[in-house]
Amino acid sequence: MRDQIPNSGNRLWGWVHKNLFSSPLNTCLTLLSLAIIYALLVPAFNWLIVEAQWLGSTPQDCPDKSAACWPFIWARFDQFMYGLYPQAERWRINLGVGLGVLLTLPIFFPNFPRKAFVLIFLIVIVYPLIGMILFLGGQFGLAHVETSQWGGFFLTIVTAVFVLSTSLPLAVLLALGRQSSIPLIRIVSATWIELWRSVPALVVLFVAIIMFPLFMPAGWEIDKLLRALIALTILMSTYLAEAIRGALLSIPKEQYEAANALGLGYWQRTFLVVLPQAIPIALPQITSTFIGLFKETTILIIIGLFDLLGMVQIAATDPTWLSQGVSATAYLFVALFFWTSCFCLSRYSAYLERKISVSQFHQS
Repeated sequence: MRDQIPNSGNRLWGWVHKNLFSSPLNTCLTLLSLAIIYALLVPAFNWLIVEAQWLGSTPQDCPDKSAACWPFIWARFDQFMYGLYPQAERWRINLGVGLGVLLTLPIFFPNFPRKAFVLIFLIVIVYPLIGMILFLGGQFGLAHVETSQWGGFFLTIVTAVFVLSTSLPLAVLLALGRQSSIPLIRIVSATWIELWRSVPALVVLFVAIIMFPLFMPAGWEIDKLLRALIALTILMSTYLAEAIRGALLSIPKEQYEAANALGLGYWQRTFLVVLPQAIPIALPQITSTFIGLFKETTILIIIGLFDLLGMVQIAATDPTWLSQGVSATAYLFVALFFWTSCFCLSRYSAYLERKISVSQFHQS
Protein backbone atom coordinates (compact mmCIF):
# COMPACT_ATOMS: atom_id res chain seq x y z
CA MET A 1 0.00 0.00 0.00
CA ARG A 2 2.81 2.43 0.85
CA ASP A 3 4.41 1.80 -2.52
CA GLN A 4 1.18 2.31 -4.42
CA ILE A 5 0.53 5.85 -3.10
CA PRO A 6 3.80 7.38 -4.38
CA ASN A 7 3.39 5.51 -7.67
CA SER A 8 -0.12 6.93 -8.09
CA GLY A 9 1.14 10.40 -7.26
CA ASN A 10 4.01 10.05 -9.69
CA ARG A 11 1.71 8.87 -12.45
CA LEU A 12 -0.66 11.79 -11.81
CA TRP A 13 2.17 14.31 -11.85
CA GLY A 14 3.61 12.68 -14.93
CA TRP A 15 0.30 13.01 -16.75
CA VAL A 16 -0.08 16.67 -15.66
CA HIS A 17 3.46 17.49 -16.72
CA LYS A 18 3.13 15.71 -20.06
CA ASN A 19 -0.25 17.14 -21.04
CA LEU A 20 -0.35 20.55 -19.37
CA PHE A 21 3.20 21.78 -18.68
CA SER A 22 5.36 19.98 -21.22
CA SER A 23 6.59 23.20 -22.86
CA PRO A 24 6.53 26.96 -22.23
CA LEU A 25 3.67 27.33 -24.73
CA ASN A 26 1.59 24.58 -23.08
CA THR A 27 2.28 26.12 -19.67
CA CYS A 28 1.06 29.53 -20.82
CA LEU A 29 -2.04 28.03 -22.41
CA THR A 30 -2.81 26.03 -19.25
CA LEU A 31 -2.45 29.07 -17.00
CA LEU A 32 -4.57 31.16 -19.38
CA SER A 33 -7.29 28.49 -19.43
CA LEU A 34 -7.29 28.31 -15.63
CA ALA A 35 -7.60 32.09 -15.42
CA ILE A 36 -10.55 32.11 -17.83
CA ILE A 37 -12.26 29.28 -15.97
CA TYR A 38 -11.77 31.09 -12.67
CA ALA A 39 -13.08 34.37 -14.11
CA LEU A 40 -16.22 32.63 -15.40
CA LEU A 41 -16.97 30.10 -12.69
CA VAL A 42 -16.56 32.27 -9.60
CA PRO A 43 -19.18 34.89 -10.62
CA ALA A 44 -21.50 32.13 -11.85
CA PHE A 45 -21.12 30.26 -8.56
CA ASN A 46 -21.81 33.41 -6.56
CA TRP A 47 -24.89 34.25 -8.66
CA LEU A 48 -26.24 30.72 -8.67
CA ILE A 49 -25.44 29.60 -5.11
CA VAL A 50 -24.05 32.22 -2.73
CA GLU A 51 -26.14 35.28 -3.61
CA ALA A 52 -29.21 33.33 -4.75
CA GLN A 53 -32.51 33.29 -2.90
CA TRP A 54 -33.57 29.70 -2.13
CA LEU A 55 -36.53 29.83 0.25
CA GLY A 56 -40.01 31.24 -0.13
CA SER A 57 -42.67 31.41 -2.82
CA THR A 58 -43.46 35.13 -3.25
CA PRO A 59 -41.74 37.99 -5.11
CA GLN A 60 -40.86 39.55 -1.75
CA ASP A 61 -38.60 36.58 -1.05
CA CYS A 62 -36.23 37.79 -3.82
CA PRO A 63 -35.13 41.28 -2.72
CA ASP A 64 -31.97 41.10 -4.84
CA LYS A 65 -33.40 41.45 -8.37
CA SER A 66 -30.11 40.57 -10.06
CA ALA A 67 -29.40 37.26 -8.25
CA ALA A 68 -30.91 33.87 -8.96
CA CYS A 69 -34.48 33.64 -7.65
CA TRP A 70 -35.41 30.01 -6.95
CA PRO A 71 -38.68 30.88 -5.12
CA PHE A 72 -40.03 31.76 -8.57
CA ILE A 73 -39.44 28.15 -9.69
CA TRP A 74 -41.10 26.71 -6.56
CA ALA A 75 -44.10 29.04 -6.91
CA ARG A 76 -44.72 28.23 -10.59
CA PHE A 77 -43.54 24.61 -10.67
CA ASP A 78 -47.06 23.18 -11.13
CA GLN A 79 -47.64 25.53 -14.05
CA PHE A 80 -44.35 24.44 -15.62
CA MET A 81 -45.37 20.79 -15.33
CA TYR A 82 -49.08 20.92 -16.24
CA GLY A 83 -49.55 24.18 -18.13
CA LEU A 84 -53.07 25.59 -17.83
CA TYR A 85 -54.63 22.18 -17.20
CA PRO A 86 -57.33 22.60 -14.50
CA GLN A 87 -55.85 21.96 -11.10
CA ALA A 88 -58.74 19.76 -10.00
CA GLU A 89 -58.18 17.47 -13.03
CA ARG A 90 -54.40 17.10 -12.82
CA TRP A 91 -54.75 13.73 -11.16
CA ARG A 92 -55.65 12.45 -14.63
CA ILE A 93 -52.23 13.45 -15.94
CA ASN A 94 -50.51 11.79 -12.98
CA LEU A 95 -52.56 8.63 -13.50
CA GLY A 96 -51.85 8.60 -17.24
CA VAL A 97 -48.12 9.06 -16.76
CA GLY A 98 -48.09 6.38 -14.07
CA LEU A 99 -49.87 3.93 -16.38
CA GLY A 100 -47.39 4.72 -19.13
CA VAL A 101 -44.48 3.92 -16.85
CA LEU A 102 -46.19 0.73 -15.68
CA LEU A 103 -46.85 -0.48 -19.24
CA THR A 104 -43.22 0.05 -20.24
CA LEU A 105 -41.86 -2.02 -17.35
CA PRO A 106 -41.60 -5.18 -19.53
CA ILE A 107 -38.75 -3.45 -21.38
CA PHE A 108 -36.57 -3.85 -18.30
CA PHE A 109 -37.25 -7.60 -17.87
CA PRO A 110 -35.06 -9.59 -20.31
CA ASN A 111 -37.05 -12.83 -19.95
CA PHE A 112 -40.51 -11.30 -20.23
CA PRO A 113 -42.59 -13.61 -22.50
CA ARG A 114 -43.48 -12.23 -25.94
CA LYS A 115 -42.09 -8.84 -25.02
CA ALA A 116 -42.32 -7.33 -28.50
CA PHE A 117 -45.98 -8.30 -28.97
CA VAL A 118 -46.93 -7.09 -25.51
CA LEU A 119 -45.17 -3.75 -25.98
CA ILE A 120 -46.71 -3.14 -29.39
CA PHE A 121 -50.18 -4.06 -28.15
CA LEU A 122 -50.01 -2.07 -24.91
CA ILE A 123 -48.01 1.00 -25.94
CA VAL A 124 -49.14 1.46 -29.55
CA ILE A 125 -52.80 0.41 -29.24
CA VAL A 126 -54.04 0.33 -25.64
CA TYR A 127 -52.17 3.22 -24.02
CA PRO A 128 -53.04 5.89 -26.64
CA LEU A 129 -56.74 5.12 -26.16
CA ILE A 130 -56.45 5.30 -22.38
CA GLY A 131 -54.40 8.48 -22.60
CA MET A 132 -56.87 10.15 -24.94
CA ILE A 133 -59.77 9.36 -22.61
CA LEU A 134 -57.89 10.51 -19.52
CA PHE A 135 -56.33 13.67 -20.90
CA LEU A 136 -59.16 14.91 -23.13
CA GLY A 137 -62.05 13.69 -21.03
CA GLY A 138 -65.64 14.11 -22.14
CA GLN A 139 -66.37 10.42 -21.46
CA PHE A 140 -67.03 8.25 -18.40
CA GLY A 141 -67.91 11.32 -16.36
CA LEU A 142 -64.58 13.06 -16.95
CA ALA A 143 -64.70 16.79 -17.63
CA HIS A 144 -63.59 17.78 -21.12
CA VAL A 145 -60.29 19.68 -21.21
CA GLU A 146 -59.42 21.56 -24.41
CA THR A 147 -55.96 20.94 -25.84
CA SER A 148 -55.41 24.71 -25.72
CA GLN A 149 -55.15 24.27 -21.93
CA TRP A 150 -52.47 21.61 -22.25
CA GLY A 151 -48.98 22.88 -21.67
CA GLY A 152 -45.75 22.69 -19.76
CA PHE A 153 -43.70 19.53 -19.55
CA PHE A 154 -46.90 17.52 -19.97
CA LEU A 155 -47.33 18.87 -23.51
CA THR A 156 -43.66 18.22 -24.25
CA ILE A 157 -44.00 14.58 -23.20
CA VAL A 158 -47.28 14.08 -25.11
CA THR A 159 -45.75 15.54 -28.27
CA ALA A 160 -42.52 13.57 -28.07
CA VAL A 161 -44.16 10.22 -27.25
CA PHE A 162 -46.92 10.58 -29.85
CA VAL A 163 -44.57 11.63 -32.64
CA LEU A 164 -42.02 8.90 -31.90
CA SER A 165 -44.59 6.10 -31.62
CA THR A 166 -46.29 7.10 -34.88
CA SER A 167 -43.27 8.15 -36.94
CA LEU A 168 -41.13 5.06 -36.27
CA PRO A 169 -43.50 2.56 -37.98
CA LEU A 170 -44.01 5.04 -40.82
CA ALA A 171 -40.25 5.46 -41.13
CA VAL A 172 -39.78 1.70 -41.44
CA LEU A 173 -42.33 1.57 -44.27
CA LEU A 174 -40.69 4.53 -46.04
CA ALA A 175 -37.23 2.98 -45.73
CA LEU A 176 -38.49 -0.34 -47.08
CA GLY A 177 -40.32 1.50 -49.85
CA ARG A 178 -37.16 3.31 -50.88
CA GLN A 179 -35.40 -0.07 -51.07
CA SER A 180 -38.27 -1.70 -52.95
CA SER A 181 -37.70 -3.47 -56.26
CA ILE A 182 -40.95 -1.95 -57.59
CA PRO A 183 -40.01 1.32 -59.36
CA LEU A 184 -43.25 3.16 -58.57
CA ILE A 185 -43.04 2.46 -54.82
CA ARG A 186 -39.35 3.33 -54.79
CA ILE A 187 -39.84 6.65 -56.62
CA VAL A 188 -42.84 7.70 -54.51
CA SER A 189 -41.04 6.88 -51.23
CA ALA A 190 -37.84 8.68 -52.29
CA THR A 191 -39.78 11.74 -53.48
CA TRP A 192 -41.79 11.92 -50.24
CA ILE A 193 -38.68 11.65 -48.09
CA GLU A 194 -36.64 14.20 -50.03
CA LEU A 195 -39.57 16.64 -50.21
CA TRP A 196 -40.26 16.82 -46.48
CA ARG A 197 -36.66 16.43 -45.39
CA SER A 198 -35.75 19.57 -47.33
CA VAL A 199 -38.42 21.76 -45.70
CA PRO A 200 -37.72 23.53 -42.36
CA ALA A 201 -39.75 22.30 -39.41
CA LEU A 202 -41.33 25.72 -38.90
CA VAL A 203 -42.62 25.78 -42.49
CA VAL A 204 -44.11 22.28 -42.10
CA LEU A 205 -45.81 23.43 -38.91
CA PHE A 206 -47.32 26.49 -40.59
CA VAL A 207 -48.49 24.36 -43.53
CA ALA A 208 -50.32 22.05 -41.10
CA ILE A 209 -51.86 24.88 -39.10
CA ILE A 210 -52.78 27.38 -41.85
CA MET A 211 -53.01 25.53 -45.18
CA PHE A 212 -54.26 22.09 -44.15
CA PRO A 213 -57.73 23.34 -43.04
CA LEU A 214 -58.18 24.89 -46.51
CA PHE A 215 -58.27 21.42 -48.06
CA MET A 216 -60.77 20.02 -45.57
CA PRO A 217 -64.51 19.75 -46.35
CA ALA A 218 -66.71 22.55 -45.08
CA GLY A 219 -67.65 22.09 -41.45
CA TRP A 220 -64.67 19.85 -40.69
CA GLU A 221 -62.17 21.08 -38.17
CA ILE A 222 -59.15 19.24 -36.81
CA ASP A 223 -57.73 20.20 -33.44
CA LYS A 224 -54.70 22.49 -33.70
CA LEU A 225 -52.55 20.26 -31.51
CA LEU A 226 -53.42 17.21 -33.61
CA ARG A 227 -52.43 19.08 -36.78
CA ALA A 228 -49.10 20.00 -35.21
CA LEU A 229 -48.53 16.39 -34.13
CA ILE A 230 -49.27 15.14 -37.66
CA ALA A 231 -46.84 17.68 -39.14
CA LEU A 232 -44.06 16.69 -36.74
CA THR A 233 -44.80 13.00 -37.39
CA ILE A 234 -44.35 13.49 -41.14
CA LEU A 235 -41.11 15.37 -40.61
CA MET A 236 -39.74 12.96 -38.04
CA SER A 237 -40.58 9.88 -40.12
CA THR A 238 -38.48 11.16 -43.03
CA TYR A 239 -35.45 11.67 -40.77
CA LEU A 240 -35.82 8.23 -39.21
CA ALA A 241 -36.41 6.62 -42.61
CA GLU A 242 -32.97 7.71 -43.79
CA ALA A 243 -31.37 6.37 -40.61
CA ILE A 244 -33.11 3.01 -41.04
CA ARG A 245 -32.28 2.92 -44.77
CA GLY A 246 -28.61 3.37 -43.98
CA ALA A 247 -28.83 0.50 -41.51
CA LEU A 248 -30.58 -1.69 -44.10
CA LEU A 249 -27.76 -1.06 -46.57
CA SER A 250 -25.23 -2.26 -44.00
CA ILE A 251 -26.85 -5.70 -43.68
CA PRO A 252 -24.66 -8.26 -45.55
CA LYS A 253 -26.20 -9.83 -48.65
CA GLU A 254 -25.55 -13.24 -47.13
CA GLN A 255 -28.36 -12.57 -44.63
CA TYR A 256 -30.85 -12.10 -47.47
CA GLU A 257 -29.54 -15.18 -49.24
CA ALA A 258 -29.81 -17.25 -46.07
CA ALA A 259 -33.40 -16.09 -45.53
CA ASN A 260 -34.28 -16.96 -49.12
CA ALA A 261 -32.64 -20.37 -48.72
CA LEU A 262 -34.92 -21.02 -45.75
CA GLY A 263 -37.93 -20.30 -47.93
CA LEU A 264 -38.94 -17.12 -46.10
CA GLY A 265 -41.19 -14.68 -47.94
CA TYR A 266 -40.52 -10.96 -48.24
CA TRP A 267 -42.34 -9.91 -45.07
CA GLN A 268 -41.00 -12.84 -43.04
CA ARG A 269 -37.48 -12.08 -44.18
CA THR A 270 -37.90 -8.39 -43.44
CA PHE A 271 -39.40 -8.65 -39.96
CA LEU A 272 -37.63 -11.81 -38.75
CA VAL A 273 -34.15 -11.37 -40.23
CA VAL A 274 -33.43 -7.91 -41.64
CA LEU A 275 -35.11 -5.41 -39.30
CA PRO A 276 -33.94 -7.11 -36.06
CA GLN A 277 -30.39 -6.48 -37.29
CA ALA A 278 -30.99 -3.05 -38.83
CA ILE A 279 -32.78 -1.38 -35.90
CA PRO A 280 -29.86 -1.85 -33.44
CA ILE A 281 -27.49 -0.41 -36.06
CA ALA A 282 -29.76 2.60 -36.53
CA LEU A 283 -30.37 3.02 -32.78
CA PRO A 284 -27.76 5.77 -32.20
CA GLN A 285 -29.15 7.85 -35.06
CA ILE A 286 -32.73 7.19 -33.93
CA THR A 287 -31.85 8.35 -30.42
CA SER A 288 -30.11 11.46 -31.74
CA THR A 289 -33.12 12.32 -33.91
CA PHE A 290 -35.51 11.75 -31.01
CA ILE A 291 -33.46 14.02 -28.75
CA GLY A 292 -33.61 16.66 -31.47
CA LEU A 293 -37.39 16.25 -31.62
CA PHE A 294 -37.64 16.43 -27.82
CA LYS A 295 -35.94 19.81 -27.89
CA GLU A 296 -37.76 20.96 -31.02
CA THR A 297 -41.15 20.75 -29.31
CA THR A 298 -40.42 24.31 -28.16
CA ILE A 299 -41.47 25.57 -31.63
CA LEU A 300 -45.08 24.86 -30.62
CA ILE A 301 -45.06 28.26 -28.98
CA ILE A 302 -45.13 29.77 -32.48
CA ILE A 303 -48.67 28.45 -33.02
CA GLY A 304 -49.97 29.32 -29.56
CA LEU A 305 -49.27 26.01 -27.79
CA PHE A 306 -47.14 26.46 -24.70
CA ASP A 307 -44.80 23.65 -23.74
CA LEU A 308 -42.28 23.92 -20.91
CA LEU A 309 -40.38 26.81 -22.48
CA GLY A 310 -43.61 28.59 -23.39
CA MET A 311 -44.94 28.30 -19.85
CA VAL A 312 -41.67 29.63 -18.44
CA GLN A 313 -41.74 32.60 -20.80
CA ILE A 314 -45.32 33.44 -19.81
CA ALA A 315 -44.58 33.13 -16.10
CA ALA A 316 -41.40 35.21 -16.35
CA THR A 317 -43.36 38.14 -17.82
CA ASP A 318 -45.66 38.34 -14.80
CA PRO A 319 -45.30 41.95 -13.54
CA THR A 320 -45.13 40.79 -9.91
CA TRP A 321 -42.06 38.67 -10.68
CA LEU A 322 -40.51 40.68 -13.50
CA SER A 323 -36.77 41.06 -12.99
CA GLN A 324 -33.48 40.10 -14.60
CA GLY A 325 -32.73 37.49 -11.95
CA VAL A 326 -36.10 35.78 -12.38
CA SER A 327 -35.79 35.58 -16.17
CA ALA A 328 -32.26 34.20 -15.99
CA THR A 329 -33.27 31.63 -13.36
CA ALA A 330 -36.27 30.56 -15.43
CA TYR A 331 -34.23 29.94 -18.58
CA LEU A 332 -31.54 28.17 -16.58
CA PHE A 333 -34.22 25.88 -15.14
CA VAL A 334 -35.46 25.03 -18.65
CA ALA A 335 -31.92 24.37 -19.85
CA LEU A 336 -31.17 22.07 -16.91
CA PHE A 337 -34.48 20.26 -17.33
CA PHE A 338 -33.93 19.56 -21.02
CA TRP A 339 -30.27 18.67 -20.48
CA THR A 340 -31.14 16.17 -17.75
CA SER A 341 -33.88 14.54 -19.85
CA CYS A 342 -31.71 14.31 -22.98
CA PHE A 343 -28.71 13.04 -21.02
CA CYS A 344 -30.82 10.25 -19.50
CA LEU A 345 -32.09 9.33 -22.97
CA SER A 346 -28.57 9.19 -24.40
CA ARG A 347 -27.29 7.07 -21.47
CA TYR A 348 -30.16 4.62 -21.84
CA SER A 349 -29.49 4.39 -25.57
CA ALA A 350 -25.82 3.66 -24.86
CA TYR A 351 -26.90 0.94 -22.41
CA LEU A 352 -29.12 -0.64 -25.07
CA GLU A 353 -26.27 -0.53 -27.59
CA ARG A 354 -23.91 -2.30 -25.20
CA LYS A 355 -26.57 -4.86 -24.32
CA ILE A 356 -27.32 -5.59 -27.98
CA SER A 357 -23.61 -5.85 -28.80
CA VAL A 358 -23.08 -8.37 -26.00
CA SER A 359 -26.12 -10.36 -27.10
CA GLN A 360 -24.95 -10.47 -30.71
CA PHE A 361 -21.44 -11.47 -29.61
CA HIS A 362 -22.78 -14.43 -27.59
CA GLN A 363 -25.00 -15.50 -30.47
CA SER A 364 -22.08 -15.47 -32.86
